[in-house]
Amino acid sequence: MRGRDLPEQLTAFLARHERELTGFRRDLHMHPELAFAEHRTTGRLAERLRAVGLEPKELPQGTGLICDVGEGPGPLVALRADIDALPLADEKDVPYRSTVPGAAHACGHDVHTTVLLATGIFLAQQARAGALPGRVRLLFQPAEELPGGAVEVVNAGGMEDVQRVFALHCDPRLTVGRVGLRTGGITAACDQLLVRLSGPGGHTARPHLTSDLVYALGKVVTELPAVLSRRIDPRAGFSLVWGRISAGSAPNVIPDDAVAEGTVRCLDDEAWHQAPDIVKGLVESVTSAYGADAEVTYRRGVPPTINEAGSVDIMREAVTLALGSDAVAPTAQSLGGEDFAWYLEHAPGALARLGTHSPDWDGPMLDLHRGTFDVDERAIGVGTRFMVTTALTALWDITREGVRVDREALA
Repeated sequence: MRGRDLPEQLTAFLARHERELTGFRRDLHMHPELAFAEHRTTGRLAERLRAVGLEPKELPQGTGLICDVGEGPGPLVALRADIDALPLADEKDVPYRSTVPGAAHACGHDVHTTVLLATGIFLAQQARAGALPGRVRLLFQPAEELPGGAVEVVNAGGMEDVQRVFALHCDPRLTVGRVGLRTGGITAACDQLLVRLSGPGGHTARPHLTSDLVYALGKVVTELPAVLSRRIDPRAGFSLVWGRISAGSAPNVIPDDAVAEGTVRCLDDEAWHQAPDIVKGLVESVTSAYGADAEVTYRRGVPPTINEAGSVDIMREAVTLALGSDAVAPTAQSLGGEDFAWYLEHAPGALARLGTHSPDWDGPMLDLHRGTFDVDERAIGVGTRFMVTTALTALWDITREGVRVDREALA
């Protein structure tokens, strides 16, 4: 296959497989599985990949797959899809509504998975025809929502020898047919913070004989975010927001234990690495004046996802080649976390956003992480065109030999 044949071959492939791919996505949607419990999903994927001559390898922990397409010593790029669902009820009135109580594909992972499966099937055909200029590694990752699945993939060798890595994520803010791209930070680091204060309690009539933990905790909750805004570069997009505060059980009793929990998010890698020590130091500084003992538990979540410029250029070229220049859309930074960032610790890469909103829909946007979330299923074909072309463009870019010929022919 030369470049000029690719759009036609993709069109024919998607026409032949449209019903199958839509059915596969709906089957996943009806049978969602939570983090590290994606056994049925893993089995269905493995069965379909083996049917086209591929040899998927299950991750050691029992869910998720790594599958290479192509052979030989050529360049290697990786494509990732997350396969887990969310622990919430599916509220849609559709034939493919979730059959699992309290679980739903409300983040589009069923679409990501179907797109990567279709991409793998198409690329396997090209490999058999001798038309794949290198190797492509399919990463079907469990437990993105937990998170932790990306680390399992890396530990299982999923990023060995990978030269670039790419992924996409559904975005209901974009109309189907468009792909959102951004260089630099696209999603934030997301960590969890727990502050536990302890000290002598007592009667509210005699606060001077206590550590007055409620007052001390109030100072932590209000002052810590403000002080952090002066200790960390404001361009880092640093955000500390409390989600739970607990102290005391009676209005006239000062407790001897108080807790606050929240999330720490930032868009800058350097600030993310600095955050734990700065936060712990500031908590101790604020509480020391009240004689309270502070125990700070800082749990790492995911790093910020920083899209590498060269990889974004590859994606931009792929969108233009596969969908047309009008399909390229700018996309904003998000303070949401995404464990695709762990792959970027091992190879340059980028995350794109796939438009899923139908212009024919009335009513409010069907937003992510809600029981009403759904997609315009034409996004499956759009995503497949984009991911196939991204993989091939990246391989051509790495090999460089013949790049000009292929790209000019494809244009």
